[in-house]
Amino acid sequence: MTIDLSTERMIAEIDDHGVGRLVFNNPAKHNALSLDMWQGVADALACFEANNDVRVVVMSGAGGKSFVSGADISEFDTKRSNAEQRREYGRISARGGHALATFGKPLIAEITGYCIGGGLAMALNADIRFATPDSTFGIPAAKLGLGYGYDGLAKLARTVGPARARDIMFSARFLDAEEALRIGLVNFIESRETIAEAVTDYARRVAGNAPLTVQAAKAAVEAWESGERPEHLAKVRELVDACFNSEDYREGRRAFAEKRKPVFRGG
Repeated sequence: MTIDLSTERMIAEIDDHGVGRLVFNNPAKHNALSLDMWQGVADALACFEANNDVRVVVMSGAGGKSFVSGADISEFDTKRSNAEQRREYGRISARGGHALATFGKPLIAEITGYCIGGGLAMALNADIRFATPDSTFGIPAAKLGLGYGYDGLAKLARTVGPARARDIMFSARFLDAEEALRIGLVNFIESRETIAEAVTDYARRVAGNAPLTVQAAKAAVEAWESGERPEHLAKVRELVDACFNSEDYREGRRAFAEKRKPVFRGG
């Protein structure tokens, strides 16, 4: 099933196994994010969130050269040339960023090639990251003289630790896939020939598990990351209670007793 979006530079699909796919489809510009792509991200994630058949979402970049290469600066003269346009640009891109940051289902990033600057910031929104051996990671902000926002740096520090986050930002150096794996920036490395199949297999494994349990686990980790705020912990307790009150929990117990694979419905 294909989701109808307002731009061809984003592709959103849902397969028969509960896996949603979100493709950054701007390969001529190494998948640089244009304003219409930000709109497409927000619209697609809203559809994925509302569709109970979707259990997990995979993000990837078209063309094989890069995941996402940051903002499409070529449109700044027409889309950010004055204060009013800047506010509108910020409103639309912020909606996309908020959709990524608050998405309640698992997000997987399938990274081939470059994952630099805004691309790395995008990948950090994922819960699980796959990369190819030739993938390259970095944030060259210090080479450009620009300031890097708190949210992105906080997510980087939570992922790799504050010492490594300082190294990445201060040195502006690039990391290869092996180093990214070693410091926890990515979870898995797969060859270019096998990454698509590996990501699909992993996504379908997640999709086959109890969705309420997976969502509760994601919410719990995010509550810990955000400093265990009372409102976040309350939400986690609600999600955990929903697991225990669900038909899926009863199905899991029945399947265990009957020595068969459970069939979870998400309720």
